[in-house]
Amino acid sequence: MSIRLRLTLLYIAILALTLITFSVMLYVIQSQATLDAIKSTLERQARDAQRTNLMRRFPPRSDLPQSTYLPGRWTQIRSVDGSVIRRTADLSDTTLPLSEDGLRAVQQGTSWVETAQVEDDPLLIYSQPIPNAERGTEIVQIAAPIIEREHSLATLRAILIGGNTLAILAAFAIGWGLAGAALQPIHRITQTAQAIGAERDFRRRVQHVGPNDEVGQLAVTFNTMLTELESAYRQVEQALDTQRRFVADASHELRTPLTTLRGNIELLRNDLPMDAKERADILTDTKDEVERLIRLVNQLLVLARVDAGRPLRAEPLPLKPLIEDVCRQAKLLAPRRAITAETLLDVQVWADRDALKQVLLILLDNARMHTPASAAIGVTTAPVDGRVAIKIHDTGTGIAPDLLPHIFERFYRGDISRSGGGAGLGLSIARELIEAQNGSITVESQVGRGSTFTVTLPQVVE
Repeated sequence: MSIRLRLTLLYIAILALTLITFSVMLYVIQSQATLDAIKSTLERQARDAQRTNLMRRFPPRSDLPQSTYLPGRWTQIRSVDGSVIRRTADLSDTTLPLSEDGLRAVQQGTSWVETAQVEDDPLLIYSQPIPNAERGTEIVQIAAPIIEREHSLATLRAILIGGNTLAILAAFAIGWGLAGAALQPIHRITQTAQAIGAERDFRRRVQHVGPNDEVGQLAVTFNTMLTELESAYRQVEQALDTQRRFVADASHELRTPLTTLRGNIELLRNDLPMDAKERADILTDTKDEVERLIRLVNQLLVLARVDAGRPLRAEPLPLKPLIEDVCRQAKLLAPRRAITAETLLDVQVWADRDALKQVLLILLDNARMHTPASAAIGVTTAPVDGRVAIKIHDTGTGIAPDLLPHIFERFYRGDISRSGGGAGLGLSIARELIEAQNGSITVESQVGRGSTFTVTLPQVVE
């Protein structure tokens, strides 16, 4: 059952209950009011009969039967034992009934009202004891026809039933239309959701021009949700594209050293005639390719950990000893390269020691590869708005302006910035690790004058 039908039926049920309650109350009030009016008339006539003392003015005679006629209409006199003494002419031979309960009530001195069917006519009969000075207490009965009252009540019933039926049918049609109009925005939302699900088009929005009621708020909320879904969908698409590129580039990078290894192994297996120097070169080449594979796999593992969202443990870290240790290790890899660490701040930063050390080693290695052997590499630190900037400066070939926006992308290698034998993952790893520590990394470069990489981290305030 649809919401529209349920709302309409609920509305009709409430309306029907209200109309029925009102109609029953109106019918009961009208019925009682007309009955009370007739009873009041009969009571007044009984009081008049008591005041005029009809029995004294018209005493019974021996030559007349007990049913001697009285003046007036629909009036009958009974003795205290219930025998009919007199009646009015309009009653003729008709006797107004009096039930046993009514007789006992009147004998006890109280009035009694009852309805009876007399010659197919409904009558309301009022019985009341009246005193008689000569014969003691007698009973006066005054009747009034209530056929007109019953006809009027029947007409009222027909009007109420017919009117309520027409009102309910009209209300059903109106309620059905109003419910449809009220639910039209929800219907549009449903259609939009179905279209979005079928077309995958999260740019669509629900058009709502009505007031800012509950339905309007629902439309606004739905549009806001679509905006969030569109943003999330784009992010997922970008992530999938990045993942596809990553897999393709990783496959390409792994294929090259593996192909070289397979070729060298085939040469050694074939046992072809070669001198000792050539065999040593093949083994050296094989060793270098294995080490290259190991470095590439390690870099991929680092990126996988970062992409998995594994948090780094940031803690207060003395910066100066760490930089000095990194520079010492870098000099061991390139003993002829001049690496200077000057103007180092003796401060602490919020960072993960191993992650920050790996970033600095990557930046120093990148500077070493793109700087002439005679050029120096410098490491400095400086405070910047409550943070600490670590700058690694080289005087190498520099990076072309059109390549700067891409050097932190995975597997990107420009003609100048990535001319070595790396896989193009070092700077990407550095950026991921620094951002995971609530830091940032930037680069400034001029072709022919060198590059400066700046790492900024939060400073520990003592």
